[in-house]
Amino acid sequence: MDIYKTIKTEAHDEFVERRSRFIGYIKPVIDEESAIDFINEKKRIHWDATHNVYAYILREGQIKRYSDDGEPQGTAGIPVLDVLQKADIVDVVVVVTRYFGGILLGAGGLVRAYSHGASIAVAAGGIITMEKSLKLALTCDYNQYGKLSGLIPTFGGVIENSKFTDSVELSFYLPKDKYDPFVKLLADVTCGSVDAKITGEEWTEQK
Repeated sequence: MDIYKTIKTEAHDEFVERRSRFIGYIKPVIDEESAIDFINEKKRIHWDATHNVYAYILREGQIKRYSDDGEPQGTAGIPVLDVLQKADIVDVVVVVTRYFGGILLGAGGLVRAYSHGASIAVAAGGIITMEKSLKLALTCDYNQYGKLSGLIPTFGGVIENSKFTDSVELSFYLPKDKYDPFVKLLADVTCGSVDAKITGEEWTEQK
């Protein structure tokens, strides 16, 4: 699998439902330890909250976990997890903190509230698409630099570094499926004088 969706940045948002305060937190993570650390951090910050409900999904091992944290079974953790699954995002953890406002919401009300808490957290974090990219390097002369530095982005590539000496050395990322057409055009525009060498692979944000 060379593509997946996740969250761009750690974020939070909140709302009030019938005097209960709900705060939705979200963070991109790459392993279970990081997810648990985030959950525990929010529990420490909100030690006086009524509930700290959480859910997370990881690509590695296809792990999915959730907790109702004392809310009636099925009314909190599963709705939060369901929001993540419907958004088709992975490598992400969400904590929805609740401060009880004195008015019972009922099972349906809890499901809607925790779903909303997770949804606004997802919106705040921003969904991005990650793709497996090739890391490439090439060396060209100064006359070719302008043309090639403009060619790379047209194939979805991102230049990471440019080094100017007697010649120009470029290191950049390119989506795997764009490699073949890129090297073909590179050969055409440079009359075969420039070769792009693969130096590695890395997950990068799809532009």
